[in-house]
Amino acid sequence: MSRTPIAIAPRQPAQIPGQHGLSGVIPRETLTGRAVAVDDAFVQALEEVCTKVDVDDNSRTDYARDWWPLGMVWATTGHVARMPAAVARPENTEEVAAVLRLANDAGIPVTAAGGRSGVLGNSLPVFGGVVIDLTRLSGITDLRGDDLSVDVMAGTFGDSFEEALQKEGFTAGHWPQSMKLATVGGWIACSGAGQMSTRYGTMADITRGVTAVLADGRVIETSQFAHSSTGPDMTQLFVGSEGTLGIIVSACLNIHKKAEYTESGAWAFDSFDAGVEAIKRFSQRGARPAVVRLYDATESRRNFDTKDQHILLVHDEGDRDIVAGIMSVVRAECDGNAGDTALVDRWLANRNSVHALDDLILDRAPDTMEITAPWSKLAKIYHETTAAMMAVDGTRTATAHISHAYPGSAGLYFMFGGRPELEDRPRWYRDVWNAGARTVLTHGGNLAHHHGIGLQRARLMGESMGSSMEAMQAVKDALDPKGILNPGKLGLKNPFGPTPDWADKAALKA
Repeated sequence: MSRTPIAIAPRQPAQIPGQHGLSGVIPRETLTGRAVAVDDAFVQALEEVCTKVDVDDNSRTDYARDWWPLGMVWATTGHVARMPAAVARPENTEEVAAVLRLANDAGIPVTAAGGRSGVLGNSLPVFGGVVIDLTRLSGITDLRGDDLSVDVMAGTFGDSFEEALQKEGFTAGHWPQSMKLATVGGWIACSGAGQMSTRYGTMADITRGVTAVLADGRVIETSQFAHSSTGPDMTQLFVGSEGTLGIIVSACLNIHKKAEYTESGAWAFDSFDAGVEAIKRFSQRGARPAVVRLYDATESRRNFDTKDQHILLVHDEGDRDIVAGIMSVVRAECDGNAGDTALVDRWLANRNSVHALDDLILDRAPDTMEITAPWSKLAKIYHETTAAMMAVDGTRTATAHISHAYPGSAGLYFMFGGRPELEDRPRWYRDVWNAGARTVLTHGGNLAHHHGIGLQRARLMGESMGSSMEAMQAVKDALDPKGILNPGKLGLKNPFGPTPDWADKAALKA
């Protein structure tokens, strides 16, 4: 079954919290180092190859920000990380290629942006230049039900994409909290994982192929065959690349038939470690329900009003017989019948809420850090990392929950907050992240599970990647020899100077 294209109207990204602090002013920049100069002649040339180019202060301010909590703090006092010189809004792949050819010839940095929902500064233009907004590239170009695959443009917003699939009887199975905020291209570029990744996989599993534009404007298409003995999988080169190797303009994704049956369960454990062991047991028996979430006692109390209990939520969907079998295994490894499924219903009803972030960020400076840990080390990483975060001056809370489970490992999602003075927030964010990430790495975990690297984690990439960092840099040099694509990210070298140390700039005092 092949279908004609399914139109999905483009839309602008959602407003980012903290915008009121930038209203009516030209913001001041926090980042040290130079922004690359863009002259009028370059802007005029840009306007000749791209349908819409904005250089007004309001547009440049908008694209100087994403959902990075520190950026939201800066915004409240009229600051941003760095302003782009121009925002290009192409309508098709040809225009994306033309913009990149022009920028590459001139040595102007280009940062790709979609919904800008990243929480680590992934789409911030660290060295200025051009931000290329892909949200006009929207819609499904082909849906092949017999093959369970769909071709979709990179600027399509997640909720609109899923709604269109559901109307045809399918689902992508990718449900990030930022469903209404993020685009398909952003999902792939940051190697995202949705709340149901235990069943459907992360974007590394979901993405079959991509069409990407390289720095010099060449357009390449990677193979859509995941099970292929034709050399390395070139698709995976772009998954998680954050626009540093090429700009993704469209993708072929796996889809699934819309679920016909659901089943849920909730359990309470006396310790986080006991809950970890239960999940490990049913995961290694082959049970992979869509949702597996284990909250420590503090998060359980915050979310479910429990006391001294560690709550496990399990929810599955799909074929009735398969779901029933999986939930039978889960119950057996969790000591019997499920508890009150109302807890699962409560979570499902509130899982995509991002309300009231303005007040929360100013009051408690919350942030999150998600990592992957093998089962043999997960409990120790949980205890050691929360302790390391709590030891940082200014921290008031450090908690965690398991949000994704696999046969050999799990995604562990840390949440922390504090009340450092406003001008001390950058230092505090850096120190908590350093303490947490380095504790994870020391005890055998990885640097990131699904939010990517961005500006926040860039300084830690060498420690995380080790000897393979040299190979990653070689790939960057081969595909983007002038280093124009999203410089300052992934810990990669660039020709514009060192990545600015945002934590040491006392800009909020200015």
